[in-house]
Amino acid sequence: MLEKLQVAKLSRRGERQIMDILYQRVKATAAEVRDVMEDAPSYSAVRAMLRTLEEKGHVRHELDGLRYVYSPVQGKESAKKSAVKHLLRTFFGDSPEQIVAALLDVSAKQLTRDELDRMSQMIEKARKEGK
Repeated sequence: MLEKLQVAKLSRRGERQIMDILYQRVKATAAEVRDVMEDAPSYSAVRAMLRTLEEKGHVRHELDGLRYVYSPVQGKESAKKSAVKHLLRTFFGDSPEQIVAALLDVSAKQLTRDELDRMSQMIEKARKEGK
């Protein structure tokens, strides 16, 4: 049972790594993905994960000669919004205030004055649009 759980974790981590690589590169072959993965599994394991991601509807492939070239189905911006909505719903009870508070708690010391000013402008814009 433990082995099965560890394989599942590795697979999910590997799938996330692959999606990150595809979002950065826009398109890549299995070999190109494997070349930039941390602690890369075998080439056939990368191909299997890409096939799984395709079955789940996250990636698609096109044929380029004899090679499959993979790309994300969803654009990066759309994926970001979807991930934030999931995070908001799952961990913060759909409360934007709680997610911003957590973000500030984690990174307040790292934020520059310019970043804080831009965030203030975004909040002000949201306040105006909400009226």
